[in-house]
Amino acid sequence: MDNEAIRREALELLKDKWGSLALVWLILWAITALITAVTAGLGGIATLIIGGPFALAISAIFLKLWRRENFQIEEMFDGFKQFARSLTAYLLIALYVFLWSLLLIVPGIIAAIGYAMTFFIMAEDPKIEAEQAMRLSKQMMEGHKTEFFMLMLSFIGWILLSCLTFGLGFLLLSSYMNMASVIFYQRIKNAAPKQEYAAPQQPVA
Repeated sequence: MDNEAIRREALELLKDKWGSLALVWLILWAITALITAVTAGLGGIATLIIGGPFALAISAIFLKLWRRENFQIEEMFDGFKQFARSLTAYLLIALYVFLWSLLLIVPGIIAAIGYAMTFFIMAEDPKIEAEQAMRLSKQMMEGHKTEFFMLMLSFIGWILLSCLTFGLGFLLLSSYMNMASVIFYQRIKNAAPKQEYAAPQQPVA
């Protein structure tokens, strides 16, 4: 996988979209901060509850950008139209990653990478349920986990620079990394025979 080519394509797709996407991230962070402040000790639980719908909606937005379609800011709330489905996926992923992380950090990272395509799959096909999408993501990522890890690692310099801006740089970097993830998703999805993605009858974890 050519990470430089993926980043270059991501920048091309993000032309003239940086401002709108930065507003999406700013709104999301503001909502999260407000909920955390209002719910006090329950902030973590509240964040988990809204995390799924926002993850699904933002995945759909970046898929639209990959297809060179425009989006509206209010689309970031569309995931709440599929609240139960998106919440289930988010909670299950958080649970499985947490359980694998109890063994060591590395198994937790591997588990997170395995489920990384879940919300893209769900955004492309509203009929796919959470557990099936997770299975498909794991299947799709077989043989590609190291490639995806290296792609995300290639942003380390930008991550450090964003930290030096007191986090403001992440308003742009979040879009850059998500766009690169969509391109990666499309490449591995299109590179394998369709039958490889038939959902197996086995536990998700």
